[in-house]
Amino acid sequence: MDLVVNRRLTVPEAELRERFSRSSGPGGQGVNTTDSRVELSFDLLRSPSVPDDLRERALERLRDRLVDGVVTVAASEHRAQLRNRAAAAERLRSLLALAVAPPPATRRATRPTRGSQRRRLDAKRRRGQTKRLRGSTDD
Repeated sequence: MDLVVNRRLTVPEAELRERFSRSSGPGGQGVNTTDSRVELSFDLLRSPSVPDDLRERALERLRDRLVDGVVTVAASEHRAQLRNRAAAAERLRSLLALAVAPPPATRRATRPTRGSQRRRLDAKRRRGQTKRLRGSTDD
C-alpha cells in the first residue's frame, strides 16, 4: 500500500524496500526463529515521486540520517512481523512529514508596551521591598 505523507507527497509501495531479520526482546523461543524485525528503506535522493522543492528540504533536514540518499527506519517492538511493518511505515511517514514540512513563519520583533514595562518594573520594586524587609534589624 502506498505511504501517504501529506497532500503533495505519496510514496509508492514499489519505492519502499523492506528487510526482515530476527528481533530481540519478547517472544520466548519464537524470537530465535521468527524474522519479525522490519527495516523499511526509501531512496529519497533518487525517487521520482518526490517534488524537487520537498526533496531539497528533506535532504537538508535528514542529512544526518541518510546513507547515500536512503533513509531507513526499523521496528522491532512487537512480536508479530505485521505489526512491526505497520509501525515502521508509520515511523517513516512521520519522519518524512516532519522533513518536508514548510519552515515556520519568521517572527517579527515587537517592542513591549509602555504599560507592560511599567508593570514589570513595579513588580520588581515590590519584590525587592519584600526581600529588604526580610533582612536583619540591628537593635
